[in-house]
Amino acid sequence: MRLTKKVTVYIMFLLAIGFMTEIGNDNMALAKTGGHKFPVPESFSNLSEMSSPAVVNIRTERTVKSSGGRMFQPFGQRPFGKNDQFRDFFEKFYGKTPKREFKRKSLGSGFIIDKEGYIITNNHVVENTDKITVVLNDEKEFDAEIIGCDSYTDLALIKIKPHQNLTSLKMGDSDKLKVGEWVVAIGNPFGLSHTVTAGIVSAKGRVIGSGPYDDYIQTDASINPGNSGGPLLNIKGEVIGINTMIIAGGQGIGFAIPINLAKGVIKQLKTSGGVTRGWLGVTIQDLKGEIAEYYSLKDKKGVLVIDVVPGDPAAEAGIKPEDIIIKINGKKIEDSRELTSMIADVGVGETARVKVLRAGKQKTFNVKVGKRPDSAELAGIPQKEKGSELGISVKNITPQIARHFKISEDEGVIVVNVDSESKGAEAGIQQGDIIAGINRRDIKNIKDYNIVIKNVNKGELVSFLIKRRTGLIVINITK
Repeated sequence: MRLTKKVTVYIMFLLAIGFMTEIGNDNMALAKTGGHKFPVPESFSNLSEMSSPAVVNIRTERTVKSSGGRMFQPFGQRPFGKNDQFRDFFEKFYGKTPKREFKRKSLGSGFIIDKEGYIITNNHVVENTDKITVVLNDEKEFDAEIIGCDSYTDLALIKIKPHQNLTSLKMGDSDKLKVGEWVVAIGNPFGLSHTVTAGIVSAKGRVIGSGPYDDYIQTDASINPGNSGGPLLNIKGEVIGINTMIIAGGQGIGFAIPINLAKGVIKQLKTSGGVTRGWLGVTIQDLKGEIAEYYSLKDKKGVLVIDVVPGDPAAEAGIKPEDIIIKINGKKIEDSRELTSMIADVGVGETARVKVLRAGKQKTFNVKVGKRPDSAELAGIPQKEKGSELGISVKNITPQIARHFKISEDEGVIVVNVDSESKGAEAGIQQGDIIAGINRRDIKNIKDYNIVIKNVNKGELVSFLIKRRTGLIVINITK
């Protein structure tokens, strides 16, 4: 049957009206693709209006000491080059310019979680600060105190004493978050208060080498410096992440801490001011490629134990290197990240049932979980050490230290601490520098280092060959 042109146009018009009626739904439309319906936001204005009052700007101040310098040497340069004939003259009569203190200000974001004034932000926003000021959406300012910080997850809990009713945000469930889902970030990028940006979840479970608890949500919602500590919200206005970092030079690539990871940390910070995590005392790696084939593991599930720390819980229970951990308390282990996270959640002193594969046979060990050492103890870094005359503390490179500083070297001497008031710091030596040579002699271990330094007399020049990620440099220091 043939249709007239007018009838055809009329039918198409009716179909169009029906489609528009189907997808119209206040702030949310339902579009069809391949037989499936998915939500398409028409506007984020309601979400922004509802959530913004709970998002705060955080201003911090910290006292920083300048490294000083020689007289008439602006920006660390000698006015007459290396052969400065007047340097000794000026230093003899005027000395070096004194170290000065100045205030360094920075900006960040945070969000209110209850009416008592507790606020979640990033540890790097408030760490080592002298003063923290919280600015609400209505421009009212409050001094804040730090309740607790956790450097492992880069989370911090601060508190203000409000004189008004505060709007707080509801915690969501980041485990239910799906790749491709709409998300909104609210924060203080570049000091532009309460900036709202939208995007989608680009990926989940991102491991980017920032620490043992890497499990980031990746999003293309615009995140910039100053967004740190602000909330990542789903379309219901629930917090599903804490915006934390970006990739330098990258666009549309931001990372947020899943709120489910943060919930336990924040709870501990609120009750005790710190975080206690479980610890087995093993060095582990994922089973991939040839390693999985070598151990005849087709599914590549489980975690290989490379080393066991003597005297720590795993060693005491009987776990050995080359054991493959496949279950913790009856739950299968997929990879090392999952194992680390699962053990961290086990209470210190509690017993964990650890099932391993040893030479193809399954064995179960009851491990009394210990307390995870802090990052300095793990790397063998002294919390406070006076060091040598040069103010430099060094250690042999061990597998633990290599992982801590993210280096591939397995031999040599690494700088683990530099006294801020020392000759080493003034010359430019930094924590994490690898000392490859001193006075044209190779340095392979602490013994080499001590012998060379001991043989240099006071007043003589010590020439360090330093290896950094940017390349080799030479730093000269007078002992």
